[in-house]
Amino acid sequence: MTNPPYTLAPSRTEWAIHCDFDGTISNRDVTDSLLHAFGRPGWTDLESAWEQGQIGSKACMTGQIALLDMTDADFNAALAAIQVDPAFPAFVRAAHGFGAPVSIVSDGLDLAIQRILAPLGMQPLRIMANQLEQVAADRWRLNTPWSAAACVKDSANCKCARLAEARRTAGRILYIGDSTSDFCVSGKADFVLAKSRLIDHCRANAIPHAPIDDFTDALALLPEILSRPLFQDAV
Repeated sequence: MTNPPYTLAPSRTEWAIHCDFDGTISNRDVTDSLLHAFGRPGWTDLESAWEQGQIGSKACMTGQIALLDMTDADFNAALAAIQVDPAFPAFVRAAHGFGAPVSIVSDGLDLAIQRILAPLGMQPLRIMANQLEQVAADRWRLNTPWSAAACVKDSANCKCARLAEARRTAGRILYIGDSTSDFCVSGKADFVLAKSRLIDHCRANAIPHAPIDDFTDALALLPEILSRPLFQDAV
């Protein structure tokens, strides 16, 4: 079976797509899964401090990753249990057919995302996520090259800054996400495909969006979204 030939007129190739990973592309949060399996005492205290707004995700995740007691083999075994939305590769092919580049913008772990997606044989995607570095046989460190001093949430990866950068080369941004790390950036995108908790946030804040359950829904909506000069109302 051949892939459908998605095309748009040149005037409609001005969109770029930013997509969250954990809980959006994947069926569960990778970092949470690793911490539950391999986290040493103290990681739940950091989680509570982040949930209460006492620290940002940068401080939370940096401290939590330092508490992982995990070998590389443990890491790979845990990743093998993470599933990717089966329609995601088709969505990426369709988006690229429309001339809309797809970037993964995640407050998660770059090495995890790379390894999870590798078996799918997809064409390379730009991945902007926190850098996971192994510093000993069972110890790890988090590097945050995508943090921003001006980030109001003190996030490890400031998704709003990534969106602002993308506007230098793309007229409009379609954002796809599911949860709290997507709340701030969703209000700055031109349109949102929202899952889970992000749906209620978009509704409560009058953010132009369409609710989706998965990438099958996203794939069905994509031609209509990208073919309109401005997509203001929820589908």
